[in-house]
Amino acid sequence: MENIYLGIDVGTGGVRVGAFTRDGRMISKGQYPIKTWHPRTDFVEQSSEDIWQATGKAVQGCLFKGPVDPAAIKGIAFDATCSLVALGRSFEPITISPTGNNEQNVIVWMDHRATEETELINSRNHSVLQYVGGRISPEMEPPKLMWLKNNLKNTWKDGRKFIDLADYLVYRASGNDYRSLCTTVCKWTYLGHESDGGGYDPSFFKENDMEELFDNDRVPLESHPVGGRAGELTKEAAAELGLPAGIAIGVGIIDAHAGGIGSLGAALNSDDVDPLNHAIALIGGTSSCHMAVSEAPRFIDGVWGPYYGAMFSGMWLNEGGQSATGSLIDLIIQNNGSYNDLVKAAQSEKIDVYSCLNRIIENEIAQNGLKIFNNYHVLPYFHGNRSPRADSSARGMMSGLNLNQNTNELALWYGATVQAISYGTRHIIKAMDEQGYAIDTIYMSGGHLKNSFFIQQQADITGCTVITPEEPEAVLLGGAILAALAAGEYSSLNDGLKNMCRSGATVRPDQSTKPYHEMKYEIFLEMYGFQKKIHTKMNKITG
Repeated sequence: MENIYLGIDVGTGGVRVGAFTRDGRMISKGQYPIKTWHPRTDFVEQSSEDIWQATGKAVQGCLFKGPVDPAAIKGIAFDATCSLVALGRSFEPITISPTGNNEQNVIVWMDHRATEETELINSRNHSVLQYVGGRISPEMEPPKLMWLKNNLKNTWKDGRKFIDLADYLVYRASGNDYRSLCTTVCKWTYLGHESDGGGYDPSFFKENDMEELFDNDRVPLESHPVGGRAGELTKEAAAELGLPAGIAIGVGIIDAHAGGIGSLGAALNSDDVDPLNHAIALIGGTSSCHMAVSEAPRFIDGVWGPYYGAMFSGMWLNEGGQSATGSLIDLIIQNNGSYNDLVKAAQSEKIDVYSCLNRIIENEIAQNGLKIFNNYHVLPYFHGNRSPRADSSARGMMSGLNLNQNTNELALWYGATVQAISYGTRHIIKAMDEQGYAIDTIYMSGGHLKNSFFIQQQADITGCTVITPEEPEAVLLGGAILAALAAGEYSSLNDGLKNMCRSGATVRPDQSTKPYHEMKYEIFLEMYGFQKKIHTKMNKITG
């Protein structure tokens, strides 16, 4: 009986589970949605109990679709969004919500309630901030924790565990509060590179009046490298997931970083003598992350990191990102008056709406060239800018709006939005290259793999070759690799990567489009500058 490894991914909208063989072939997949609450503007909340129940249902779906013999499963590993879970004195859910509902005990990564706390932390300019790109983000945990202390004093007082979602899943499955170097270095200001094995800088938390966070092991002082073993599946958790007890559990990891492992692994099998210096992993979904690694730390203003050991042991990670990509594309499409016409057209042809829009755009380009986008410009900062501006107050802009309401007009705005997201990728790569990288290859994974127009625009606008993985579910594959390591299938992460990751298709940039995109990229940069002028003028009036 062949050994099987489960990668379990908790994304923003649901749980996905992939069953993989030791050579990285996915043989079955299951998924199940999770609930989300939006009690106020910029508040995004979930439930750890709902997520755990959805995990069990996704696992069962994976087993039955294969079918997969549970006895063959030797390892599982969890990845998740960098959301904050709060547990009470008996480790039960405790509210993080203004509603007071204890079921709502997860502050989702994209929640921006803590913008004032973020500004306060950044104004103090503590030295640990140099390891998060110079400025902390409201998507990280310290601002969210400060918000809890300031606004929900009972939760702060009675909270027994404050824990990243990936680590919570490991804790729920194994009974061990075994924090990951990935989550703590990237989201909690843990210093993984310190000679004594890493740790938190107490002065940062004292300066921000949160030193009691570490009382009674609410947040353990030790974190553990990615690729290690966190424990075994307990009898109780096994019954809840429908799996045998005793299965090895890998150290948790953030979802994008699992995708980075599943994507960049293919670079190690390339002919490049220094593949990781020339490569970036782009993991796209609701948001996008851009992951690059180096042997020495590279401090890049506005790009998260350098993070020691957050993805590859002994190496430093720089992480760019865009807070809204897939979600932005959907917003632009669904808020157009011709959206219902688009849905009907796609249904009549038995294709998805993106394929329908891509066909319209490709026909227009074939007939008229890229000039069809001359008057369509988008600044894609609808949920702020994560990198390289690190400006959560930035907002989206559109230039060229008119009164047309038809599917052709919708297609043009969709295309301009995809271009804008690609200009954002170019901006991030430029910032990385200025600090020592020489990126010419993008290893892409995630939901955008289904979109040929998106992939080609990323190539044309960045000038990089885009390589898609043979296994499109790179996030699930990354989890399965960590599961195999936890079970002892492979002795090192590099060994697992070389055996389980392979490249798929290669998409090269169309060099004839370069002059056009140079001009639109200039406009892209100028739009942000104009927005800042608007903000400055209005602030003079309103304060």
